[in-house]
Amino acid sequence: MVLVLGIYAVFPFYYAIITSLKPSSALFDVSFWIQSFDLSNYRALFAQPTFVRSIFNSVLVAVCVVFLALLLALTAAYALGRVRFRGRGAVLVIVLGVSMFPQIAVLSGLFEVIRWLGLYNTPWALVLSYTIFTLPFTVWVLTTFMRQLPHELEEAAIMDGATPWVTLTRVFLPLMWPAMATTGLLAFIAAWNEFLFALTFTLTDSQRTVPVAIALISGGSQYELPWGPIMAASVVVTVPLVVLVVIFQRRIVSGLTAGAVKG
Repeated sequence: MVLVLGIYAVFPFYYAIITSLKPSSALFDVSFWIQSFDLSNYRALFAQPTFVRSIFNSVLVAVCVVFLALLLALTAAYALGRVRFRGRGAVLVIVLGVSMFPQIAVLSGLFEVIRWLGLYNTPWALVLSYTIFTLPFTVWVLTTFMRQLPHELEEAAIMDGATPWVTLTRVFLPLMWPAMATTGLLAFIAAWNEFLFALTFTLTDSQRTVPVAIALISGGSQYELPWGPIMAASVVVTVPLVVLVVIFQRRIVSGLTAGAVKG
């Protein structure tokens, strides 16, 4: 069963790699093994300045989203996980409730906010919208992990005269790398793959991200799609995510299982 699930999950990406390495004349020949090593699709893809620019835009937006989401979620998790105050449970429920709204439900309102702030057709419009939708998950995961940390560490830091910010950054932060790796990577993936907001809040090719750039790749006619460059683009944007998951897979598992078992 594990082998079947593995093949089911990996096969689409594997077939995209095979297709991207075929010449245009052999794109629709069905084959399950690499029979040629033609890089013409990749050369045609990177010959487009707009695609290279879209990769830079996606990296910039995703990195900014991860930084802001982790910064805000860490401070919120410290307050929600370590500070007792009235309404703490209600705040957590509200944070979770924000994540229940589908993107299309808030699209028009968020568009008006972004236009009012003067951020339309800029990367900061995407950073703002993506941060709003990644914060609930990051806050919940980091709050759960924060509650597991021993109270003796915090008490010792307070006895030594440490402020809450020093306690968070010098005492708790080194212990929270598994949860931060999990939430940071998932926030990066969400920002990297997002399409609806990127299509709505950007207008010019110089500001678009990779998913929109791939969707707008067109062929020589209205009814012809260049499947070779499209598959090559899919491989290019998927490989970084696969590499990141492989590198951080152990921290991802420990971060996702935080709070599942009481010691």
